[in-house]
Amino acid sequence: MGKIGDNYKKLRDSIPPYVTIVVASKMRTPDEVKEVIQAGAEDIGENYVYPEAFDKYQSLGDIAKKARWHFIGHLQKNKINKALFIFNVIQTIESFRKAKEIDKRVKGAGKSIIPVFLEINSGREESKTGFPPDISILKEALVKMEELKHIKIKGLMTMGPRFGDPEEARPYFKLTKELFEQLKDVETKNSELETLSMGMSNSYKVAIEEGSNMVRIGSLIYGSQGRSLHCCGFLT
Repeated sequence: MGKIGDNYKKLRDSIPPYVTIVVASKMRTPDEVKEVIQAGAEDIGENYVYPEAFDKYQSLGDIAKKARWHFIGHLQKNKINKALFIFNVIQTIESFRKAKEIDKRVKGAGKSIIPVFLEINSGREESKTGFPPDISILKEALVKMEELKHIKIKGLMTMGPRFGDPEEARPYFKLTKELFEQLKDVETKNSELETLSMGMSNSYKVAIEEGSNMVRIGSLIYGSQGRSLHCCGFLT
């Protein structure tokens, strides 16, 4: 086993078993993703549908199917069909409109249901998408989405503002956890809030302390510098 596999196993051993590790694989080569899956990773996260994730998934063949693939970037409308071909979970639903567009395409992708998370813009940053951290808006969205038959709302996801000191992210994780608990009181046919996805390589420990049960980690596993897939001849 190589360094990537060793890094994953060490991280997995250091994190409570109830916390899912989504290995963030943006700009990583198929061989690097293959190594982490062979080391035991069960969840892979990608930020870009096409061509990166689409070509990578096809290149990996049967190995790709050993993992659940999570979309963790901004999903453009014109990439939804390809996303549904690859991904098992979409973590970045930022509006009812986006949820409705996905819902319309699920059956055409040969699926009956796609699990999704609502993305929370916990820092109210203009540069980021996501629902505002307002419980009334979130409750209204959850109720409105009940009409959608082919999505299942399984959790919340937040990026939160990025800080050098992870302690500065704590209030945003705490806020998202509070919203998560309040939304559990809203009963709809297609919501079953179980997962709180927050925390990355520099902040996952704080996020777990604040209630996260899913973290998205890349550089601690792969190393700080991703390889350019273009330079390696993978994307053309």
